[in-house]
Amino acid sequence: MANSSSSSGGNRPGYYQRRNSDPFAHIRRNARIKEPEIRVISPEGKQLGIMQTERALALAQQFNLDLVEMAATAKPPVCRIMDFGKYIYEEQKKASHAKSTTTKLKEIEFTPRIAGGDFLTKIRHAEEFLSHGNKVKLRLKFRGREMAHTEIGFELMKRALAELEGMGHPDNLAKLMGKQINVMLTPLPENKRKRKYTLEADEQAIDDTGSDAGQEEDETQAQA
Repeated sequence: MANSSSSSGGNRPGYYQRRNSDPFAHIRRNARIKEPEIRVISPEGKQLGIMQTERALALAQQFNLDLVEMAATAKPPVCRIMDFGKYIYEEQKKASHAKSTTTKLKEIEFTPRIAGGDFLTKIRHAEEFLSHGNKVKLRLKFRGREMAHTEIGFELMKRALAELEGMGHPDNLAKLMGKQINVMLTPLPENKRKRKYTLEADEQAIDDTGSDAGQEEDETQAQA
């Protein structure tokens, strides 16, 4: 009955997939190392030379550690005596840190006639993105006859940059490109960031990347 239960457990839906999802499953260790001789490294990183695998495994067990294959293609393979569980933890921690610090580009879009409340909402969202270390592109789009008064757009972008100066600095001066003004903000070092606003309850920062929502309506109103 025990064998039957074990067999059926191994065939549970998703069981095989979970085993293969382990990013460290390919690393051979302890009894899985089949080469008769290996080059051994101590837990402190010292070269212990080439020795029989059985002897190296016994040495690892003596210290209640694992024998882990670090360079399978070397002749002979290089193995290290270590705490494999701690090694996995440290590698996952480094991967998580690298992922969390990866810079992403967010965009915030304005219009020349944006209402005061909407303007501050955009500023709060930009602050939120910058607080997480993201670069933020401020974009102001002109519609129809608004292009005749680009100075209004530049003044609004100047206000936005002033509001965000405690969180990020512009990479370059705001520039008019086609029918829009663009400027890129890089977040200040974390210990120098000073927020002016906080998100309201249940409010989430909105990324306007690729957003053309309301474009036709804005153009109709601008031409009216």
